[in-house]
Amino acid sequence: MSKFGELINEKLPLLLVFYNAEDQISSSMHPVLKDVAAAMGDKGKVIKIDTEKNHKLSEALRVKVLPTLMIYKLGEMVWRQSGEQDANTLISLMQDYVN
Repeated sequence: MSKFGELINEKLPLLLVFYNAEDQISSSMHPVLKDVAAAMGDKGKVIKIDTEKNHKLSEALRVKVLPTLMIYKLGEMVWRQSGEQDANTLISLMQDYVN
């Protein structure tokens, strides 16, 4: 968990996406996430977290529905949503948290 603390404590907005490779909706989000990462460039980060490999973290953050998306900035969760999202919405949200 200490690495997670370091990860979310950055000045850049960080989009965390909790997914499972077996879940079709989660898998369909991958191209969207690539678009978001490309649009944000070095102004934000997108990190996918497999719930199967990160069970404790998923439980600690009470991830129940996949995909679950969260935006962190300076160690604080500033946005959270479950379910499929489109690239434009995510890019707009991320840009709201760029300095």
